[in-house]
Amino acid sequence: MNIEEQFAEVRALIRQAKNNAFSLVNRELINLYWETGKLISQKTSQSEWGESVIKKLSDYLKRTEPDIKGFSIQNLRRMRQFYELYANDEKLSPLVREISWTNNLIILSKAKTQEERWFYLQLSIKERLSKRELERQIDSALYERVIMSGKNLPQVVKDIHPKAEYVFKDNYVLDFLGLPANYSEENLRKAIIKNLKQFILEFGKDFTFVGEEYRISVGNKDFSIDLLFFHRELQCLVAIDLKVVDFKPEYLGKMEFYLETLDRDVKKENEKPSVGIILCKNKDEKVVEYALSRSMSPALVAKYQTELFDKKLLESKLDEFFRLAEMSQEEE
Repeated sequence: MNIEEQFAEVRALIRQAKNNAFSLVNRELINLYWETGKLISQKTSQSEWGESVIKKLSDYLKRTEPDIKGFSIQNLRRMRQFYELYANDEKLSPLVREISWTNNLIILSKAKTQEERWFYLQLSIKERLSKRELERQIDSALYERVIMSGKNLPQVVKDIHPKAEYVFKDNYVLDFLGLPANYSEENLRKAIIKNLKQFILEFGKDFTFVGEEYRISVGNKDFSIDLLFFHRELQCLVAIDLKVVDFKPEYLGKMEFYLETLDRDVKKENEKPSVGIILCKNKDEKVVEYALSRSMSPALVAKYQTELFDKKLLESKLDEFFRLAEMSQEEE
């Protein structure tokens, strides 16, 4: 180990200490807002305080604690809402202390159900989302897309990778690519590489980039995989084949060939079988179902779009999906 590598160990300790200090400060701040919201909730529910008293409290704090920010009338009301929303939820109340107040407010204002709030709280903690990243995930209807995708995932993928339904999606939103009107597969691939950070945010931060046009050789011939990633949680390679047209059944044969080659020649002994994603501009669900029905390879077909989803439309589809599921259970 050279001297700079030894110095890097000290640097890592410093960064860890800074992260720990931030976590402690953030936890204390959330606890402060929680207890403040609790007090206001109790006082107003018991009719000891009216709404006008909250304004007086804000004015009092500004006068007596001028160096402390964040206690405006609006924020005090948010603290009350924050407490009342999570106070009786043992599952969610510990999670809110693990993320920033800003991210808590985003989830508070944009998520509509406790299930959706749980999803985005977990996501924020696991992937350490910034304010902007969290807003994009909610605006792109990530919760609805993940819920619906998990049900459509091929069984062979679920069997090999039980956690896959929380990793892969049926639809991906690539609104950040800035593609021309008539773009080629090369344009698409290059745009993804140029915007790799945002692409990985859309796919999930456990994806680690391995290579573009990743070369594999079989016999005397060379082939290239459009994009190759490694997924840290699933512990497997993920090959992505890009298409600027609708899905065609013949695409599956090429992907199966890629996966077989990766597993024989590239995969390490401690890694799990590789997964393939055929990422198309669109797909006919019935064609996909027929194409995958006899495939034993962990491959899936997903579509992408270059504009944000109509979130309200997707929410209505999700509501319909849940209604149909309930009707199916009642019939059984």
